[in-house]
Amino acid sequence: MLKWRGNPWAVLVTLSLGFFMTLLDLTIVNIAIPDMINGLGASLDQTLWVVSAYALTLSVLLITASRLGDMRGPRNLFAAGLVVFTLASIACGFAPNAAALIAARGVQGLGAALLVPQTMTLIVSVFPASRRGSALGIWGTVAGLATLSGPTLGGVLVSAVGWRWIFLVNVPIGIAALVLTFLLVPDIRPARAHRFDLTGVLLATATLFCLAFGLQEGERYQWGPGIWTLLAAGAALAVGFLLHQRGRQDREPLVPFALFKDRNFTVMTVLVGLVSIAMLGLVLPFNLYLQSVLHMSAMKAGLVLAPSSLVSMALGPFAGRMSDRIGGKYLMITGLALYASGILAIALIAGPATSWYAFVPATLLTGLGVGCIVAPMSTEAMRNIPPQLAGAASGVNNTVRQIGSVIGAAAVGALVQGQLSAGISAGQTYSAAFLSTLHSTVALPISVLMVGLLACLLIRNHTKSRTPGTDPATTPVVPPAAADPRTGRAVGATTGPADGKTL
Repeated sequence: MLKWRGNPWAVLVTLSLGFFMTLLDLTIVNIAIPDMINGLGASLDQTLWVVSAYALTLSVLLITASRLGDMRGPRNLFAAGLVVFTLASIACGFAPNAAALIAARGVQGLGAALLVPQTMTLIVSVFPASRRGSALGIWGTVAGLATLSGPTLGGVLVSAVGWRWIFLVNVPIGIAALVLTFLLVPDIRPARAHRFDLTGVLLATATLFCLAFGLQEGERYQWGPGIWTLLAAGAALAVGFLLHQRGRQDREPLVPFALFKDRNFTVMTVLVGLVSIAMLGLVLPFNLYLQSVLHMSAMKAGLVLAPSSLVSMALGPFAGRMSDRIGGKYLMITGLALYASGILAIALIAGPATSWYAFVPATLLTGLGVGCIVAPMSTEAMRNIPPQLAGAASGVNNTVRQIGSVIGAAAVGALVQGQLSAGISAGQTYSAAFLSTLHSTVALPISVLMVGLLACLLIRNHTKSRTPGTDPATTPVVPPAAADPRTGRAVGATTGPADGKTL
């Protein structure tokens, strides 16, 4: 096993195990809500907090955790995150009541926040430029697969062995990933001491908490004055955070503004948020339709969504390699169009008694779309980011991904509840009201994907911007020096730890 230590592909497998668990737990819980209500004697409000506690903690702490990885080494933070996440999964699986489960889910979110940003940092550090696109393509495919396969795997587990196993299934995966981390992943350490921006951390945490909590809980509190006050406070704190960061660009900021000088990183950061909104905008109402209108079991509803996951999983690695060869711009434009077409097809096919197999062509189409989007999106975001800024870039990218999921869940939840209430008030049956709700709700993800398609037009396709001697596939990788956080340029030589790895 030791001969594989430091092997980039072995490292990628290890990182993907941990990354998959954390994103799977964002969506796997949704399909188990009815069973958790019955099993714990909980209210719907309490059970929804089982979902929210995890997503909220994860969203709020990502930027802080990415900075801690820069300071203490990404492998150490990844391993710590695995330990916290696995122990919290055990606590979730044996939770005696709703309050205990909600608390354990919050701790799970902490573990996920510790490990998620380190995955991209380590990939950029261990892979040479010629293979980085393929590696990030696989990483992105894992992200899409985890999000889409949650309902399918959750449905199988809930129906076969009970809802507690949606948490306990993480335990063997977490233990295996932890063992492999210490056997295979190199201990990359910063070549010099890093500063910890406590004021920036507090401002970022408060900003993200106010925004994420307000968006997640807005519908529950009927978008009253308290929610709007919270969102306004979040906006004000965001301005304060940006002003604080502007004054620290020469002293290791949490968010180096130099990242956004790369047009592709900026566009991909916007796109990752839009795609996250679109994914939740489809999965949540479609899953509810399958169970509440067509009266499918959790397992059958999950299996209806399976073709999308399988196709995207198969296509993702190829899309990552194609992104290296021809650039990701046109792949993503094609994927966004396919994904939007698949969502539209689902809406047109959905009826009061539609057979499950009628959805297969449409779900295959969404799978093709996701497969063409997610892998190149990760590749293009990190293509021109120097390794010394990879931690900050990963923190920003993953934070936007999670905030997009929060916005998507909040927006589609508000639309579903509003449209459903209006339909029932107008005298429609529940099934008829929900069907009309599905037909109108899909306008959200389709519109968001069209905005993303237009944003992709701004991407600089790397195959058209090369000059002799600057092809990233042939340029040798040199261990990075210490970086000026304002520009990302090396300012001095660095020395590494015993295993020779540096950041």
